[in-house]
Amino acid sequence: EAVTVLLWWEPFGRPRRLADCRRHYNISGCLLSADRSRFAEAQAVLFHHRDLARHGPGGLPRGSPPRPPRQRWVWMNFESPSHSPGLRGLSGLFNWTMSYRRDSDVFVPYGYLYAPPAPRPFVLPRKTRLVAWVISNWNEEHARVRYYRQLKEHLPIDVYGARGLALAEGGVVETVSAYKFYLAFENSQHTDYITEKLWRNAFSASAVPVVLGPRRANYERFIPPDSFIHVDDFSSPRLLATYLKFLDKNKPNYRRYFAWRKKYEVHVTSFWDEHFCKVCEAVRAAGNQIKIVQNLATWFES
Repeated sequence: EAVTVLLWWEPFGRPRRLADCRRHYNISGCLLSADRSRFAEAQAVLFHHRDLARHGPGGLPRGSPPRPPRQRWVWMNFESPSHSPGLRGLSGLFNWTMSYRRDSDVFVPYGYLYAPPAPRPFVLPRKTRLVAWVISNWNEEHARVRYYRQLKEHLPIDVYGARGLALAEGGVVETVSAYKFYLAFENSQHTDYITEKLWRNAFSASAVPVVLGPRRANYERFIPPDSFIHVDDFSSPRLLATYLKFLDKNKPNYRRYFAWRKKYEVHVTSFWDEHFCKVCEAVRAAGNQIKIVQNLATWFES
């Protein structure tokens, strides 16, 4: 029988056409719906955290008990703990977590590498510029803005977005592909919080990511050690700048950062269809065991 997955709120209150999971992700027997009249028949109900924080726990389904037996309530969040208000009152409400964290019940990263059956030859786009950074949420308190201010003293950085240049027609990937390096700086530093800044803005644009986020070892769980440069590899922004200038002049050393492309391709996760379909797949695989997430905030903030 088909698995019904109900979105209690459409993320950020934006209605959308829901995907055909079989056609897009090869996951069959799924019915995605935002129609609350289907609540009683749904095997899983998805609660997007930002909307939950906006409506408060009073916006959750009511009833006695509120959750039908064998239905799973899934807490869904792709923001970091620093940008997830209202986590405290949510203990014991949900059965599953879905997030970018690898230890979520339903793990959906912002992207991943996979080995295709037959690797396609990789062609590096022509590089005419040095360092790009695209940023929409500019906050002087963020570690990434402080680091940028120090780094730009030592080498030119083209900034796009909120405080800078406008992106070219094709958007981020098209613009960044002309650059050798991309500043994949996260807005906050947390376990496994590695976003499209790495996967799409750097990897899909074939620029070497210079990352600021969780520790190097955390990145290496997901990507090869020689596919990126971590700010922690250098004791100061000045030394990082010196290294980037060295790579700029030294083609063989620069090209080493693309050696992994012989084996892997990049998948950038598409919001939100892929996430909804993954829940359906997880319900199919789970059997009848129902668990409760006792300490949501403690886990997510750890």
